[in-house]
Amino acid sequence: MGAAHGHRLYFHGHSPVHRLPAHCKIVALLCFVLAVVATPAGVFWPFAWYAVGLLAAVGASRVPPLFLARRMVVETPFVLFAVLMPFVATGPRVDLLGVSVSEHGLQAAAMLLCKGTLGVVASLLFAATTESRDFLAGLQRLRMPQQLVQIMAFMVRYLDVTTAEMQRMRVAREARCFSARGPAAWPTVARSGGALFIRAYERGERVHLAMLSRGYAGRLPMLSESPASALQWSVAALLPGFTVLVSLAAWTISR
Repeated sequence: MGAAHGHRLYFHGHSPVHRLPAHCKIVALLCFVLAVVATPAGVFWPFAWYAVGLLAAVGASRVPPLFLARRMVVETPFVLFAVLMPFVATGPRVDLLGVSVSEHGLQAAAMLLCKGTLGVVASLLFAATTESRDFLAGLQRLRMPQQLVQIMAFMVRYLDVTTAEMQRMRVAREARCFSARGPAAWPTVARSGGALFIRAYERGERVHLAMLSRGYAGRLPMLSESPASALQWSVAALLPGFTVLVSLAAWTISR
């Protein structure tokens, strides 16, 4: 029942970042994001330093920047929301390229873009250097509740299975000259979604019965991951430690 050896966000490599234990990278990512989010409102110079540290981590990981850039499309909803904020927010108005916008909304949008972009890049870097199985083992090493780890393990394992089933259904529809164009095709797409749900549910029942027949008693075997050494923890702490120092300096100067 282990997860696949890789996923679509993973970039195979042997860099120092790849070799770090997953639980070290999880703690480092969490501390980095918290330090970025804790940056005082209206203070923008720390984000340049955060970006420098994050780019240094990307360079150390040897993950191509274009690999990460193509996957940053996940940030699109946040970008759209940030673009709308200056127009819908209240407060004093300022002119931006001949358009009257909210000053507070403009500042909030800039902060959202800076923090969101750094968080997305850091998360993508973590995903690009950590395999699914290592991630789950890291969560177990950090004593995350066993039930949550199992749910995530099943989700990672069967996401590709469900996606492949959906692709087979799409091919079957196209083989019957179906084309999803216009509202007339919506009932067929809705029925396909219902059929996919039923197939996934039935597959889940079959998998559960197979697990029970093999002695499953509500707990998966412990995934193996050796404890991190002091050197590995020190390397993992470089980026979040630098970010925390910059964030503390921002709070000190902004007082």
